Order: sequence, then C-alpha cells, then structure tokens
Amino acid sequence: MDNLLAGPPPTHLPDLPEAREALEAGAKAADVAARFPAYPAAWAQLAEEYFAQGHAVTSYAFARTGYHRGLDQLRRSGWKGHGPIPWDHEPNRGFLRCLAALAKAAQSIGEKDEAERCTQFLKDSSQEAYDALAKS
Repeated sequence: MDNLLAGPPPTHLPDLPEAREALEAGAKAADVAARFPAYPAAWAQLAEEYFAQGHAVTSYAFARTGYHRGLDQLRRSGWKGHGPIPWDHEPNRGFLRCLAALAKAAQSIGEKDEAERCTQFLKDSSQEAYDALAKS
C-alpha cells in the first residue's frame, strides 16, 4: 500500500547528452550555453567561473539564467514547486549548481534575502547537493 502522507517523488531532469559531452570534452561553457541555452550546467559553469574571477554581478546573471531554465525543465518533468531534486541524478546537478551559485553571488552583492531563500531551496531540494556546494 502506498504511503499517502509521503512527499512528492524525486524529480529527475532529462539528460542533454550533446551538451553534456561538449562540456566534458572541454568546450567553452559560453559556447555550450549559446548552442544549448536550456542546459543549466553550462550556465552553472559560467556562473562559477565568473565568480572565481571576481565578477559577482555577471555570475549572478548567469546563475539566474540557469536557475530559470532549470525551473522550466523541472516543471516539465512534473515538479510541483517542492520535493526532492536528487544530486545523484547527474542531469539535476546543473540546476542545483546554479541554485548554489545564485545564493553565493546574491550574498556577495548584498542580496541577503535572496541568498537565504536560495540556500534554503538548495537544502530542501537536496541535502547532498547542499553539503557538496554550499560550503564551496
């Protein structure tokens, strides 16, 4: 018998093999994002790279783009605004990385409420992702 009190099932984003393989092969994240704008991992990589270079506002913009593209995909995959987004499902990692990058960039530009909201969203979506990303 199903547990009627259980939360929603985990959401698994679809894989975009061509985009993933391009990044894995060393293609520039900007080129991958331009060719595959719905691929959150490319936006996450751009956000992380620009933040590391001291460009928090640009990082914020890239992270927000990937976050919104990921939300679109989550909804198309049946996500209803809450529930687990497992870190161990590789295609989910781009969205989760964008969420962490958005929190980090928001914090650095003084958007405390946004940073806290994104950090809590990350934690609620995947404790494993939070553990891997929030402290980096």
